[in-house]
Amino acid sequence: MSEVNAILVVDDDPSIVDLLRDFLEYENFHVITACDTAQAWDEFQQSSIHCIVLDIMMPGENGFELCRRIRAESNVPILFLSARSDDVDKIRGLTLGGDDYIVKTASPGEIVARVKAVLRRSASQHQTDGRVLDFGRIKLNLSTREVIVDGKNVVLTPKEYALFRLFVEHPRHVFTYEQILAKFWDGVGDKHTIRVYLGRLREKIESDPNHPQYLVNVWGVGYRFEGG
Repeated sequence: MSEVNAILVVDDDPSIVDLLRDFLEYENFHVITACDTAQAWDEFQQSSIHCIVLDIMMPGENGFELCRRIRAESNVPILFLSARSDDVDKIRGLTLGGDDYIVKTASPGEIVARVKAVLRRSASQHQTDGRVLDFGRIKLNLSTREVIVDGKNVVLTPKEYALFRLFVEHPRHVFTYEQILAKFWDGVGDKHTIRVYLGRLREKIESDPNHPQYLVNVWGVGYRFEGG
Protein backbone atom coordinates (compact mmCIF):
# COMPACT_ATOMS: atom_id res chain seq x y z
CA MET A 1 0.00 0.00 0.00
CA SER A 2 1.53 3.31 -1.03
CA GLU A 3 0.10 5.35 1.83
CA VAL A 4 0.05 4.66 5.52
CA ASN A 5 -3.47 3.59 6.39
CA ALA A 6 -4.89 4.73 9.71
CA ILE A 7 -6.75 2.04 11.66
CA LEU A 8 -9.03 3.04 14.54
CA VAL A 9 -9.21 0.23 17.13
CA VAL A 10 -12.11 0.61 19.57
CA ASP A 11 -12.27 -1.73 22.60
CA ASP A 12 -12.57 -1.28 26.36
CA ASP A 13 -10.11 -4.14 27.01
CA PRO A 14 -6.58 -2.64 27.11
CA SER A 15 -4.95 -6.02 26.52
CA ILE A 16 -6.83 -6.49 23.23
CA VAL A 17 -6.06 -2.93 22.15
CA ASP A 18 -2.36 -3.32 22.91
CA LEU A 19 -2.16 -6.68 21.13
CA LEU A 20 -3.88 -5.40 17.99
CA ARG A 21 -1.78 -2.25 18.01
CA ASP A 22 1.42 -4.33 18.07
CA PHE A 23 0.31 -6.56 15.19
CA LEU A 24 -1.04 -3.70 13.06
CA GLU A 25 1.99 -1.47 13.61
CA TYR A 26 4.24 -4.37 12.67
CA GLU A 27 2.42 -4.33 9.31
CA ASN A 28 3.12 -0.57 9.02
CA PHE A 29 -0.38 0.67 9.82
CA HIS A 30 -0.89 3.86 11.79
CA VAL A 31 -2.99 2.83 14.79
CA ILE A 32 -5.36 5.11 16.70
CA THR A 33 -7.10 3.66 19.75
CA ALA A 34 -10.22 4.41 21.78
CA CYS A 35 -11.61 2.76 24.91
CA ASP A 36 -15.25 3.70 24.32
CA THR A 37 -17.53 5.01 21.59
CA ALA A 38 -17.40 8.62 22.78
CA GLN A 39 -13.63 8.71 22.38
CA ALA A 40 -13.90 6.79 19.12
CA TRP A 41 -16.37 9.32 17.71
CA ASP A 42 -14.01 12.18 18.61
CA GLU A 43 -11.10 10.42 16.90
CA PHE A 44 -13.23 9.69 13.85
CA GLN A 45 -14.21 13.36 13.57
CA GLN A 46 -10.66 14.64 14.02
CA SER A 47 -8.57 12.13 12.07
CA SER A 48 -8.47 10.63 8.59
CA ILE A 49 -9.49 7.04 9.29
CA HIS A 50 -9.20 4.31 6.65
CA CYS A 51 -10.68 1.41 8.62
CA ILE A 52 -12.31 0.81 12.02
CA VAL A 53 -12.03 -2.32 14.16
CA LEU A 54 -14.98 -1.94 16.52
CA ASP A 55 -15.89 -3.87 19.66
CA ILE A 56 -19.63 -4.26 20.24
CA MET A 57 -20.14 -4.51 24.00
CA MET A 58 -18.63 -1.50 25.78
CA PRO A 59 -19.70 0.74 28.66
CA GLY A 60 -22.23 3.36 27.58
CA GLU A 61 -23.11 3.40 23.90
CA ASN A 62 -22.35 0.10 22.18
CA GLY A 63 -20.57 -0.51 18.90
CA PHE A 64 -23.80 -0.96 16.96
CA GLU A 65 -24.91 2.57 17.82
CA LEU A 66 -21.52 4.03 16.86
CA CYS A 67 -21.70 2.20 13.54
CA ARG A 68 -25.12 3.70 12.92
CA ARG A 69 -23.77 7.22 13.52
CA ILE A 70 -20.73 6.68 11.33
CA ARG A 71 -22.77 5.23 8.48
CA ALA A 72 -24.93 8.36 8.47
CA GLU A 73 -21.95 10.27 7.08
CA SER A 74 -19.21 7.87 5.96
CA ASN A 75 -18.60 4.61 4.11
CA VAL A 76 -15.31 3.89 5.90
CA PRO A 77 -14.87 0.10 6.27
CA ILE A 78 -15.99 -1.19 9.70
CA LEU A 79 -15.03 -4.60 11.08
CA PHE A 80 -16.99 -5.63 14.16
CA LEU A 81 -15.03 -7.45 16.87
CA SER A 82 -17.16 -9.40 19.32
CA ALA A 83 -16.90 -12.06 22.01
CA ARG A 84 -20.24 -13.43 20.79
CA SER A 85 -20.49 -15.74 17.80
CA ASP A 86 -24.27 -16.07 17.49
CA ASP A 87 -25.97 -15.19 14.21
CA VAL A 88 -28.23 -12.53 15.76
CA ASP A 89 -25.37 -10.14 16.52
CA LYS A 90 -23.63 -10.97 13.26
CA ILE A 91 -26.69 -10.26 11.16
CA ARG A 92 -27.41 -7.06 13.08
CA GLY A 93 -23.87 -5.82 12.57
CA LEU A 94 -23.87 -6.53 8.86
CA THR A 95 -27.33 -5.02 8.45
CA LEU A 96 -26.17 -1.80 10.08
CA GLY A 97 -23.40 -1.51 7.51
CA GLY A 98 -20.50 -3.50 8.92
CA ASP A 99 -18.06 -4.89 6.35
CA ASP A 100 -17.02 -7.87 8.42
CA TYR A 101 -17.75 -9.56 11.76
CA ILE A 102 -14.89 -11.17 13.64
CA VAL A 103 -15.19 -13.28 16.79
CA LYS A 104 -12.53 -12.50 19.40
CA THR A 105 -11.31 -16.08 19.37
CA ALA A 106 -9.70 -15.23 16.01
CA SER A 107 -5.94 -14.82 16.15
CA PRO A 108 -4.44 -11.30 15.85
CA GLY A 109 -2.89 -12.44 12.58
CA GLU A 110 -6.29 -13.33 11.15
CA ILE A 111 -7.73 -9.97 12.24
CA VAL A 112 -4.87 -8.14 10.52
CA ALA A 113 -5.40 -10.23 7.38
CA ARG A 114 -9.06 -9.28 7.29
CA VAL A 115 -8.21 -5.61 7.80
CA LYS A 116 -5.88 -5.85 4.81
CA ALA A 117 -8.55 -7.58 2.75
CA VAL A 118 -11.18 -4.93 3.38
CA LEU A 119 -8.68 -2.17 2.60
CA ARG A 120 -7.76 -3.85 -0.71
CA ARG A 121 -11.43 -4.04 -1.66
CA SER A 122 -11.97 -0.42 -0.69
CA ALA A 123 -8.95 0.72 -2.72
CA SER A 124 -9.99 -1.26 -5.80
CA GLN A 125 -13.39 0.39 -5.74
CA HIS A 126 -11.74 3.81 -6.22
CA GLN A 127 -10.00 2.85 -9.47
CA THR A 128 -11.31 5.02 -12.27
CA ASP A 129 -13.44 3.64 -15.07
CA GLY A 130 -15.38 5.99 -17.31
CA ARG A 131 -18.22 3.61 -18.15
CA VAL A 132 -21.84 4.21 -17.17
CA LEU A 133 -23.88 1.02 -16.94
CA ASP A 134 -27.51 1.80 -17.73
CA PHE A 135 -30.34 -0.61 -16.91
CA GLY A 136 -33.30 1.72 -17.20
CA ARG A 137 -34.31 2.76 -13.72
CA ILE A 138 -30.85 1.78 -12.41
CA LYS A 139 -27.58 3.39 -13.51
CA LEU A 140 -24.05 2.82 -12.23
CA ASN A 141 -21.34 5.39 -13.00
CA LEU A 142 -18.05 3.54 -12.56
CA SER A 143 -16.01 6.76 -12.62
CA THR A 144 -17.86 8.55 -9.82
CA ARG A 145 -19.09 5.34 -8.10
CA GLU A 146 -22.60 6.79 -8.14
CA VAL A 147 -25.58 4.45 -8.10
CA ILE A 148 -28.70 6.15 -9.45
CA VAL A 149 -32.10 4.55 -8.88
CA ASP A 150 -35.17 6.27 -10.31
CA GLY A 151 -33.12 9.43 -10.76
CA LYS A 152 -31.91 9.55 -7.16
CA ASN A 153 -28.43 8.89 -5.81
CA VAL A 154 -28.33 5.79 -3.59
CA VAL A 155 -25.57 5.53 -0.98
CA LEU A 156 -23.89 2.13 -0.70
CA THR A 157 -21.24 1.00 1.75
CA PRO A 158 -17.90 -0.09 0.21
CA LYS A 159 -18.79 -3.76 0.30
CA GLU A 160 -22.34 -3.18 -0.94
CA TYR A 161 -20.91 -1.23 -3.87
CA ALA A 162 -18.34 -3.92 -4.64
CA LEU A 163 -21.03 -6.62 -4.62
CA PHE A 164 -23.39 -4.56 -6.73
CA ARG A 165 -20.69 -3.73 -9.27
CA LEU A 166 -19.81 -7.40 -9.64
CA PHE A 167 -23.41 -8.25 -10.47
CA VAL A 168 -24.12 -5.37 -12.86
CA GLU A 169 -20.90 -5.92 -14.79
CA HIS A 170 -22.00 -9.52 -15.44
CA PRO A 171 -25.75 -9.45 -16.17
CA ARG A 172 -27.52 -12.81 -15.91
CA HIS A 173 -24.33 -14.54 -14.76
CA VAL A 174 -25.03 -16.74 -11.74
CA PHE A 175 -22.54 -16.24 -8.91
CA THR A 176 -22.55 -19.08 -6.42
CA TYR A 177 -22.44 -18.58 -2.67
CA GLU A 178 -18.93 -20.05 -2.66
CA GLN A 179 -17.69 -17.64 -5.35
CA ILE A 180 -19.11 -14.62 -3.51
CA LEU A 181 -17.60 -15.69 -0.18
CA ALA A 182 -14.21 -16.32 -1.79
CA LYS A 183 -14.16 -12.94 -3.51
CA PHE A 184 -15.46 -10.70 -0.74
CA TRP A 185 -14.90 -12.57 2.51
CA ASP A 186 -11.76 -14.58 1.67
CA GLY A 187 -13.85 -17.72 1.98
CA VAL A 188 -14.74 -16.97 5.62
CA GLY A 189 -18.48 -16.74 6.21
CA ASP A 190 -21.71 -18.46 5.29
CA LYS A 191 -24.88 -18.07 3.26
CA HIS A 192 -26.49 -15.97 5.97
CA THR A 193 -23.80 -13.31 5.52
CA ILE A 194 -24.49 -13.08 1.79
CA ARG A 195 -28.26 -13.01 2.31
CA VAL A 196 -27.91 -10.08 4.70
CA TYR A 197 -25.93 -8.05 2.16
CA LEU A 198 -28.21 -8.92 -0.75
CA GLY A 199 -31.19 -8.00 1.43
CA ARG A 200 -29.65 -4.60 2.11
CA LEU A 201 -28.96 -4.07 -1.59
CA ARG A 202 -32.52 -5.02 -2.49
CA GLU A 203 -33.87 -2.52 0.03
CA LYS A 204 -31.90 0.20 -1.74
CA ILE A 205 -32.42 -0.63 -5.41
CA GLU A 206 -35.58 -2.71 -5.81
CA SER A 207 -39.01 -1.08 -6.04
CA ASP A 208 -40.34 -4.09 -4.10
CA PRO A 209 -37.57 -5.88 -2.13
CA ASN A 210 -39.88 -8.81 -1.40
CA HIS A 211 -40.32 -9.43 -5.13
CA PRO A 212 -36.94 -8.48 -6.60
CA GLN A 213 -36.72 -7.60 -10.25
CA TYR A 214 -32.95 -7.21 -10.51
CA LEU A 215 -31.09 -9.16 -7.80
CA VAL A 216 -32.61 -12.57 -8.23
CA ASN A 217 -31.95 -15.63 -6.09
CA VAL A 218 -31.12 -18.84 -7.93
CA TRP A 219 -32.45 -21.32 -5.40
CA GLY A 220 -29.74 -23.37 -3.73
CA VAL A 221 -26.99 -21.92 -5.95
CA GLY A 222 -26.52 -18.16 -5.53
CA TYR A 223 -27.64 -14.95 -7.22
CA ARG A 224 -27.72 -13.22 -10.59
CA PHE A 225 -28.47 -9.71 -11.84
CA GLU A 226 -31.32 -9.40 -14.33
CA GLY A 227 -30.14 -6.49 -16.40
CA GLY A 228 -32.97 -6.60 -18.89
